[in-house]
Amino acid sequence: MAIWKSYIVLTRISISVFAACSAATGFFLFSYHPVIGALDVATAVFFLSCGASALNQLQERFIDAKMERTRKRPIPSGIIFPRQALFFSLSLMSFGLFILWSGRSEIALILGLAAILWYNGAYTYLKRITAFASIPGAAVGMIPPAIGWVSAGGSLLDARLATVCFIFFMWQIPHFWLLVLKHGEEYERAGLPSLTSVLGKPQIARLTFVWISAAAITSLVLPLYGSVRSPLVSFSFFPLAVWLIWNERSLTGMHPSLPPSQLLFRKINIYLFLIMLLLSADNALHSLS
Repeated sequence: MAIWKSYIVLTRISISVFAACSAATGFFLFSYHPVIGALDVATAVFFLSCGASALNQLQERFIDAKMERTRKRPIPSGIIFPRQALFFSLSLMSFGLFILWSGRSEIALILGLAAILWYNGAYTYLKRITAFASIPGAAVGMIPPAIGWVSAGGSLLDARLATVCFIFFMWQIPHFWLLVLKHGEEYERAGLPSLTSVLGKPQIARLTFVWISAAAITSLVLPLYGSVRSPLVSFSFFPLAVWLIWNERSLTGMHPSLPPSQLLFRKINIYLFLIMLLLSADNALHSLS
C-alpha cells in the first residue's frame, strides 16, 4: 500500500465526510447563506474529524494489533510509526481549529475542542471500561451540526438545533452495535468490554432495531419545533422513516440469519444523508421564497 493511502486510512475519510456534511447542514438550518460559508465550516469539521480519527488509531494501536479486523491498519502493521501518526493527527486538528478560529466564532472553536476532548479523551477511555461506551460516545455526533449552527449565527439554546442534534445522536449508536454483532468476540479477545458478554446476539440485534426505529421516528418531530417549514419536506420524513424501519426489520429475529452489517450500515447512512439534504433544501427554499 502506498504511504499516502495509509495516511488516508488513518483519517477514516467516509466518517469525516459525514461529519463535514452534518456541519454544513447545521449551518444551512439556521439561515441560508452563500455556499462558501458552509464550505468553510464543513472543511474545518472535516479536518478535525480526520485528525481525531488518526489520533484514535494511535491511542488504540495495541488493541488494534490483537484483532483480525484491525491488525493491518497502518500503525499496528508498522507502515506508519506512532510519532508520524501523532504529528499527522495534530496537524490536521490544528488546521481545522484554525479555520474555526478564523471564522470569528469563539463558540464554534470551543465546540471543536470539546469534540476532540470527548472523542479522544472520554469516549476512548470509556471503551476500555464499559460495554455501553457507545451511548455517551454518541454525543460527539451532535457537535458538528452545532458547530455549523453557531457559525451561521445561531444560539446553542435553540430548540431547532436540539432536535436535529438529537437525531445525529440517535444515528451514531446503531453503527457500533452493528459492529458488535459481527466482531463482538474479537473485542472480548482484545480485552475490551463487549455487549456480547452481557447480551446474546439476538438480543443485541433486537435492541439495535428498536434504536434504529426510534431514530427514524424522531425525525418526524422536526416540523413541530420549526426545523422544517415546507409541507412537502415534512411529509417526506414519513416515507423515509418507514423505508428505514422496513429495511432493518431483519434485526428483529424474524429471519433465520442476520444480514451483513455492512448492508445495514449503508442503509442507515443513506437515511441520514437524505435527512441532511431535506433539511438543507427546506431552509434554502424558504429563504429564497
